[in-house]
Amino acid sequence: MLRSLLITVMEQNDSSSLAQVRHVILVLSGKGGVGKSTITTELALALRHAGKKVGILDVDLCGPSIPRMLNVHRQDVHQCDSGWVPVYADAEKNLALMSIGFLLDNPDEAVVWRGPKKTAMIGQFVSDVAWGELDVLLVDTPPGTSDEHLSILENLKKHKVVDGAVLVTTPQAVSTGDVRREATFCKKTGVRILGIVENMSGFVCPHCSECSNIFSKGGGEELAKLTGSPFLGSVPLDPQLSASVEQGKDFLKSFPDSATFSAISGITQTLLNSLQIT
Repeated sequence: MLRSLLITVMEQNDSSSLAQVRHVILVLSGKGGVGKSTITTELALALRHAGKKVGILDVDLCGPSIPRMLNVHRQDVHQCDSGWVPVYADAEKNLALMSIGFLLDNPDEAVVWRGPKKTAMIGQFVSDVAWGELDVLLVDTPPGTSDEHLSILENLKKHKVVDGAVLVTTPQAVSTGDVRREATFCKKTGVRILGIVENMSGFVCPHCSECSNIFSKGGGEELAKLTGSPFLGSVPLDPQLSASVEQGKDFLKSFPDSATFSAISGITQTLLNSLQIT
């Protein structure tokens, strides 16, 4: 069961909870298992290291993994006059997170909801979280192009212009085919594609740091050409990154000399330049 906080009827404020959020970016993928939540988490950490105030809205209602990745999964959400207070992943309060994972009594409990209840929950997440001042809000979405995505867009557009979307794929044709449909979704709904990230692009050996292409390579870049979208870069399958997100540690702080660090930092800087965030 969800905590009683969820069913509390909250008073609506005259001003939007997104009023002080400068930029909103969706993180999308046409399928699960491509590391979308990992990319969202690392982008948020990279933006924070770049001196930005960042929020993550985790709208993957059935698979809320980001609280664990940021090691805040044991935290509680509280209410204030402006709505729900997000959980902060750092002492300086420069990285905020809201997720249904904070509202579950039992972290192993499945969220078995029909569409209308999901839509109502998404509406509350968009309108009732007291984000305060943020440079960037990253919205981690579930896989696919379903009701949740339409609900996210409809609710966001009531309060804020969506700057665009980052599409995450792996190199294989099966993945890029699904993400191509996600690109079509963006065009049909008027969402600007900020770029495509190819995740799990090669495997970094933890001993010699050599990168081997255990999967295919270049699918993300080819997809970017086919869809006329910017290619943001490739992130390798790195055991150190995998261990960091499993343990809720800051990979970028721990491994600043790695190729994966350079890849994530480069993608982040390209996004900052694209949105003209200084």
